[in-house]
Amino acid sequence: MRANVGGIDRILRITLGLALIALAATGTVGAWGYVGIVPVLTGLFRFCPVYPLLGFSSCPLSDRK
Repeated sequence: MRANVGGIDRILRITLGLALIALAATGTVGAWGYVGIVPVLTGLFRFCPVYPLLGFSSCPLSDRK
């Protein structure tokens, strides 16, 4: 897997994912809020499986491995 999630994208994914999980845990939103696990994982692993299908990458060329 090549990294395809860049710095700002990564921070946004982790932040929004954790916010969704926190809202679900407190009962503010329904159980669907636990879908926040997906952006957290894609941010941590720096790989989004949808990006290659779309031919997109937010990762700078120097950071791709």
